[in-house]
Amino acid sequence: MKASHVLLLMAGVLGLSAWWTLRPAPADHRPGNTRAPGCPLPPATTRSLAQAPLQTDAPGGLVLPHADGRITALAGFSLQARVLGSKAYRHGAEARFSPLDLALGWGPMSHDDVLAQLTISQSGRWYHYRWQGAPPLAPTQIRDHSANMHMIPGNADIAAALARIKTDQTIRLHGWLVNVETDDHWRWRSSLSRSDSGAGACEVVYVCGLEVL
Repeated sequence: MKASHVLLLMAGVLGLSAWWTLRPAPADHRPGNTRAPGCPLPPATTRSLAQAPLQTDAPGGLVLPHADGRITALAGFSLQARVLGSKAYRHGAEARFSPLDLALGWGPMSHDDVLAQLTISQSGRWYHYRWQGAPPLAPTQIRDHSANMHMIPGNADIAAALARIKTDQTIRLHGWLVNVETDDHWRWRSSLSRSDSGAGACEVVYVCGLEVL
């Protein structure tokens, strides 16, 4: 090979190497990397479907951004859960903050054989389940291992990712259980228990990070 050809080849290799090193990182569109920049996450943790959601102390006075009201963190919140249902809402004071509810299950309420025996629905910002004959689990087990959660997206990317979630997917979520207040004194406060039921028993979750597994 002539020397001039060698120099050209070396220049080409060096140019390709420089392009590879300096090229912009490709955008990662995996749902697992959906984050709200500037939204603080609770303490890092890895949950499994077998585990209940993790609730941790919130820093005192942590206020989360929203144009329509004041949102104060009550507790850190991290979970891995199976999606039992998803329901969008457009009307009502709650919809200004939370356009979507997710019904979520973990532990035995993520198992195929259990869910196959339940009819699950959502309406009026509630989650409903029915069975025929004997229940597949004790009703208290169903209650303690599932919940209807009101999702407040931390930004537009989180909102879009939440809207794409489908029943039977497994998700990992990080954020905060919150209290919402508006200037006209309307309030919406999250439950801080996984074993309650009835009015006020739903979690109000400000979502900072979301992953579809």
